[in-house]
Amino acid sequence: MEPGKRLLSLDTLRGFDMIFIMGFASIISLICCLFPGGDSCWLESQMHHASWDGLRHHDTIFPLFLFIAGISYPFSYAKQLSKGASRGSVYAKIFRRGIVLFLIGLVYNGFFRLDFANLRFYSVLARIGFAWMFAALLFINFKPKSRAVIAVCLLVGYWLLLKFVPAPDAPAGAGPFSMEGNFVGYIDRILIPKHIYIQGKFDPEGLLSLLPAIVTAMLGMFTGEFVRIDDSKISGGRKSLYMALAAVAMLIVGLIWSLDFPINKMLWSSTFVLVVGAYSLGLFALFYYLIDVKGWKGWTKFFEVVGLNSITIYMAQRIIPFRNVSDFFLGGLAGLCPEPVGKLILAIGYFAVSWLFLWFLYKKKVFLKV
Repeated sequence: MEPGKRLLSLDTLRGFDMIFIMGFASIISLICCLFPGGDSCWLESQMHHASWDGLRHHDTIFPLFLFIAGISYPFSYAKQLSKGASRGSVYAKIFRRGIVLFLIGLVYNGFFRLDFANLRFYSVLARIGFAWMFAALLFINFKPKSRAVIAVCLLVGYWLLLKFVPAPDAPAGAGPFSMEGNFVGYIDRILIPKHIYIQGKFDPEGLLSLLPAIVTAMLGMFTGEFVRIDDSKISGGRKSLYMALAAVAMLIVGLIWSLDFPINKMLWSSTFVLVVGAYSLGLFALFYYLIDVKGWKGWTKFFEVVGLNSITIYMAQRIIPFRNVSDFFLGGLAGLCPEPVGKLILAIGYFAVSWLFLWFLYKKKVFLKV
């Protein structure tokens, strides 16, 4: 592709990913519940996380975002080098981003409540920041073949560690991949028992599961490198095809491997990395082909508005009472309707208010970048 060209498909895909945690998942769930048996249908179940083993659509949102962050980095790094950035400044920017995301994650977890004795240290943003940070350090220090070997070693090593080193405090009969028996939870219980998601038990963004998450970011960076190849060498259409084929290959390997190592978001299992990596790569291949190759851009603005301010809306939903605005304008109408319809009206209102907030920032060219 052309040097310096921004991937509209990337911003659009990021926006598509974020709308599900911006309230769209709730809208789908509530629509399902309008019909008999809808609260237990397949589509409604996809709007929630799997309780442990297994995979639902809601489990793909977080790793897809990390994958997208990985795609962006080869472009960012090339831009820095073109501007004459020193090695030191590149390192400083990488470390700064990782640390800032960790600190924002602490704010999200309730830092300003000042209850430091029970403050959760890990977070979604910390996982994104540190996984991306280590992947970026590998990116600038190793060639693609070496990084591929490192990625395989991380995934295989993580599997073997969990398989053959169960938690020493596991109750009798607990398997090494179970909630009670896995070594990932044991590490966090030993180090910071009062500062994890389920206090004294387990954290889905724990220390040890950062290792396979690094590979998720690395997969994105491999993708970004590939897309940056000049179109005169590999056309955009062929890039899309090759990415789709690679996604199929990853999916097959991940599914076969899952017969021994279950697909598990909470553990960020190696099979989870491959299967969701396949989903992420396949989805990006589709968006890239439709938008950047074929030029079908008329539908992208709705998602682009969200994608360009993804961290903003993630934090804003934690801080700004969008639900109160929805209740203020639509509460009366919702009260006149049957309860399931009223809930749906308020959910649509919440989503609309959130999107309009981002539209206002977009029109004013205000973007939060870390």
